[in-house]
Amino acid sequence: MSSRREIEVKFQLADARVFRQRLRAAGFRLLTRRTHEMNSLYDLPGGALRRKGQLLRLRKYGADWVLTHKAKGKTGRHKSREETETKVADGEKMDAMLRALGYAPVFRYEKFRAEWGEGEGHIVLDETPIGNFGEIEGPSRWIDRTARLLGISPRDYITQSYAELFFEWKRRVRSRATEMTFRAVGTGK
Repeated sequence: MSSRREIEVKFQLADARVFRQRLRAAGFRLLTRRTHEMNSLYDLPGGALRRKGQLLRLRKYGADWVLTHKAKGKTGRHKSREETETKVADGEKMDAMLRALGYAPVFRYEKFRAEWGEGEGHIVLDETPIGNFGEIEGPSRWIDRTARLLGISPRDYITQSYAELFFEWKRRVRSRATEMTFRAVGTGK
């Protein structure tokens, strides 16, 4: 189990192929190929975790399962919060345990993710049902320096979660989808 301070920004990608070329030109190397990821957020009745600004997530990334708790964070130019993660051998049993403790899934979202790195931090490219996004994660100065190198302006930084982005998208396009999955949104991937 590991605990660390996560510092990150997201940004929307107009063209993922062009962005991958920029990453290679800047010296980043592919760490994890495009991999399917399914995420379930859990909460107690009444949304106790959400009200406290916390998150409990069970993620299946390829064949691997990870349980994550994120504490209430700070949002300025970057999003920053304590994150504790542990690998889980059996995600279905973990789901059953969470439910037995009174937690229930409240939101699901999926994406295809590829991870890139160069040593100090890392960048992910996410193909989601509501568009393609990148994330830069690492020390604050490194994030800003890397963003400049890759042609991303601080005005393009997004500090919202995928759930927040989904509900904003849902209002904008008047979608009836209740979760951010390819099937619910109708993009098929």
